[in-house]
Amino acid sequence: MSPRSQVTHAHDTDNEPLVRMVGISKKFGANQVLRNVDLEIRAGEVLVLAGENGAGKSTLIKILGGVHTEFDGEIWIQGRLVRPKSPSDAAALGVAVIYQELSLVPTMTVADNVFLGRSIVKRGFVDHDEQRRRAQQLLDQLGIEIPVESRVEDLPIAQQQLTEIAKALARNARVIVMDEPTSALNAPEVEKLFNLVKDLKQRGCGIVYITHKMEEIQRIADRITVLRDGEHVGTAPASDLPPARLIQWLVGREIEEQFPRHAATPGHERLRLRGFTVLPMHGQLRPPVENVDLVVRAGEIVGIGGLQGSGASELFMGLFGAYGQNVRGEALLDGKLLRIQSPSTAISQGVALLTNDRKATGLVLSMSVIANATLAGLPRISPMGWRRPALERSITASLCDRVSLRAASLDMEVEWLSGGNQQKVALAKWLQTEPRLLLLDEPTRGIDVGAKREVYQLMDALTQQGLAILLITSELPELLAMSDRIIVLHRGMVTAEFDRSSATPERVLAAAMGRQMANRG
Repeated sequence: MSPRSQVTHAHDTDNEPLVRMVGISKKFGANQVLRNVDLEIRAGEVLVLAGENGAGKSTLIKILGGVHTEFDGEIWIQGRLVRPKSPSDAAALGVAVIYQELSLVPTMTVADNVFLGRSIVKRGFVDHDEQRRRAQQLLDQLGIEIPVESRVEDLPIAQQQLTEIAKALARNARVIVMDEPTSALNAPEVEKLFNLVKDLKQRGCGIVYITHKMEEIQRIADRITVLRDGEHVGTAPASDLPPARLIQWLVGREIEEQFPRHAATPGHERLRLRGFTVLPMHGQLRPPVENVDLVVRAGEIVGIGGLQGSGASELFMGLFGAYGQNVRGEALLDGKLLRIQSPSTAISQGVALLTNDRKATGLVLSMSVIANATLAGLPRISPMGWRRPALERSITASLCDRVSLRAASLDMEVEWLSGGNQQKVALAKWLQTEPRLLLLDEPTRGIDVGAKREVYQLMDALTQQGLAILLITSELPELLAMSDRIIVLHRGMVTAEFDRSSATPERVLAAAMGRQMANRG
């Protein structure tokens, strides 16, 4: 295929798509990950690229973005046959890809990151003043306030995500690919992002939007392209793909019920918090969690609602001993005072925490499925420090059956598993400790609809066995459907409590924004 410098026949017409990918196929060794896939991106539209993890979405956009250069098929950009040789080559062609794993330099400022690789130079030196001015203009378009001179490493993940988007806009891209852009954003920030997408559409940009969130697909998509097992299932206007039909395209079968939650039969009181507080840390002026009272019973799922900064994750970390003794108040587990000193003491008392970032804090990616699944329980499996590989393998095999893990081998490194299967390994690690209280922080973040349903089924099965679950999720439909009760936090304090019958999206969001509710039960 000809390189970009040897562009062939122009096909420019008023109706020419911004991008046409035709017959794209790609292998990694003997593994065929894409088979004859077509994709068309039009000006002024949002094309949602949907598919389960492992469907080939990431590979396809990395081909468009110049990351993978060895492939079969053709790419036409604005009527020209091209073959991007690198990400910078793709950027020169007007294509910007915002990956889920951000490509920022933590120690550099926001402004320097926005212009990374294309610094504004004046008289042979970088013009930092001009970069700051232009970066501020771009951030103003996002409707957010981020000091452009701040170092990226000092920003919360949501602001880092928006900095990455500003970086793409700085290149004046006509085609912008967003891979799970709201995974770390709260509700107001999601609204700002959607407003930005609307503005980009009006400017004639084509947006490729990758998400597993059904409510986002329904709200933002103009057209939807579905991949399954590396093949193009179909493309249709969003209005022609209601959720039930879209799910059937995604998984190849009908899913009768997205949230398989049975009626709870709560047992005895498993956890009680009285005045639970996480003290200020790292220069904070106020406690991230303050005076929280709550009860969770055996066999019950209690959801924790709240926007970013609500203190929900800090509540979990405090209960798990991650902040040491930097907590106050009482925590009772099965009527006994919970000794909160460290994660190891929490685990030994029957508490487990699935964190919201499986790659950073949930798994050791370079280690095998067996090593990860048994990591939290090694003191019990290997007393006196002596490894028992046969027992580790047997336990892991049983756990993997329990969580419906799909892996070619238990010896493979978890980094090669799909996101959904990585999450199942992280869950298996904690089930191996036989907890009485399971803290789930965003358990379905970044996994596909099929894997989500399997996680929901596992949660349901665990509660039927008497486990108590505290659940944090930024997906409101998931929070409402899977929770027996919902406790809402705002700035570290409880503003409301709802049972299943009284919880509505409007009431939960109002409480999350700080409106004190009267029906705390």
